[in-house]
Amino acid sequence: MKTPQDVIIRPIVSEKTNSAMADGKYAFWVAVDANRTEVKEAVETIFKVSVVKVNTLRLLGKERRMGRYSGFRPERKKAIVTLAPGQRITAFEGLS
Repeated sequence: MKTPQDVIIRPIVSEKTNSAMADGKYAFWVAVDANRTEVKEAVETIFKVSVVKVNTLRLLGKERRMGRYSGFRPERKKAIVTLAPGQRITAFEGLS
């Protein structure tokens, strides 16, 4: 069983996500094997808010080269969480 801290890796802080926070949408990097239900329960447990909707997208690792050596960047998964109207995660207010 995964703990909520295993599911949520870290929040995504950028100009785009900061403007989405005004609409009650927050973005997180999550574990690649986490599903929407696990993400919803983790956010509700950690931040004590109610989640209405979770959208996820998977980013495949790109090949990177340095001279003749090649490797891959890691795969990642992003979750965009929509909160109930009027709710906010105060820990992210003012981050940029």
